[in-house]
Amino acid sequence: MPPSASRRQFLLHSGGGIGSLALAHLLPSGEGNAATTNRPLVPKPSHFPGQARRVIYLFMHGGPSHMDLWDPKIDLQRYSGKPLPESFGSVMTRRDVARNALLGPIKPFHKHGQSGLEISEFLPHLAELADDLCVVRSCHGDSVNHPQSVYQMNTGSILMGKPSLGSWVAYGLGTENQNMPAFVVLPDPGGGLKGGPPAWGSGFLPATYQGTTMRPGSNPILNLDPPKGITPERQRRVLEAIRRFNGEHLAQRDFDDELNARVDSYELAFRMQSAAPELVDISHESEATRRLYGIDEKHTREFGTRCLLARRMIESGVRFVQLYSGNTTGWDAHKDVLKNHSHYCGATDKPVAGLLRDLKARGLLEDTLVIWGGEFGRMPMSEQGTGRDHNPWGYSVVMAGAGVTGGTAYGSTDAIGLRAEDKPVHVHDLHATWLHLLGIDHEQLTYLHNGRKDRLTDVAGKIVHDILG
Repeated sequence: MPPSASRRQFLLHSGGGIGSLALAHLLPSGEGNAATTNRPLVPKPSHFPGQARRVIYLFMHGGPSHMDLWDPKIDLQRYSGKPLPESFGSVMTRRDVARNALLGPIKPFHKHGQSGLEISEFLPHLAELADDLCVVRSCHGDSVNHPQSVYQMNTGSILMGKPSLGSWVAYGLGTENQNMPAFVVLPDPGGGLKGGPPAWGSGFLPATYQGTTMRPGSNPILNLDPPKGITPERQRRVLEAIRRFNGEHLAQRDFDDELNARVDSYELAFRMQSAAPELVDISHESEATRRLYGIDEKHTREFGTRCLLARRMIESGVRFVQLYSGNTTGWDAHKDVLKNHSHYCGATDKPVAGLLRDLKARGLLEDTLVIWGGEFGRMPMSEQGTGRDHNPWGYSVVMAGAGVTGGTAYGSTDAIGLRAEDKPVHVHDLHATWLHLLGIDHEQLTYLHNGRKDRLTDVAGKIVHDILG
């Protein structure tokens, strides 16, 4: 309370404070706990014991072709170059593909590992880890456009402005490293994302939970370093003064949550000035580790470096790390699937396999959920002869690690890979399952927004229990 507060104000604020303490005690974990603490990123208990403690989400921006990577289609190969036979699908399906001939898989598939999981020759390094991979082949979403689909895969909604998956996880669980954000994003250095930063935004959640973008090098976060000539001691004194003034400011405004989050962000930024540069410094990593991630090769160096940074971050206690592969166009192979996917698979296959091997060797894979996927898949018919158009009605998402059954292909698209047919899995179902693996009940992780308890999965979402070990 400020010194000038009246007796009436004192009683008002004291009574409100007692009520807030009671409310914080009554509210269940996952709702209210983040808003009633002065340190919103402290570790928080999950709803139940989860098999995953952290997440690495590898987002292949642009839409990788499922029938060319993860979902083999014999009939698509058989009828390549021909119109869709009338014996396949409904009238609506035939009309959808009538304009273009079918385009068969660009490269052959082979069975791998003891499981015999079929994977394309585009991904030889990941194929060696087939028994660790779970491929959900029956995913589907609600938009054919990039921005809306990017938003949906990241936030559960095709509309911009909703909290991202990483933000919900940070809100629900906090972080195990108080010197780093709970949610870190490593964007593609080529720049551009269809949909932009709202894909990792906090939406209506406090800004504390939005993704913090980082990059390799001595300056991992722009504008993080203090001005020249400002010593840590002087900066510490300035921050203490700001905290004191902000405390009075907060007290006069009933300890507003957004102001509280802003105050906490100043303190986190100060701590990050020493923690972040050290975390992104890979100069002390062994040559064997560098080779494992492909950092010693030109084509894999960039993505391999970011995969290594992801391992270092989750190892240090960061809760959720998201890597983007692909600039403005990325995996969007409208003209030439072979050229596009040869480039992007070549740049990411070895680094991702290296990441999984490294996590496994360090004992981290057993409680780290790794996700591989884009915003949608591609069409089975050709576009411009050698390309494929967008397909949100059937595509693949791959998982590995904590609680996921490896060597598994779950569900399927139809005979040509156009639509999810057997055991369809909507984006809401994916999100519900990922939260479940973290020990979070997706129906309980809510935030009061505009008078409604909002959540990542809206009013839907079913856990895909069949893929859980």
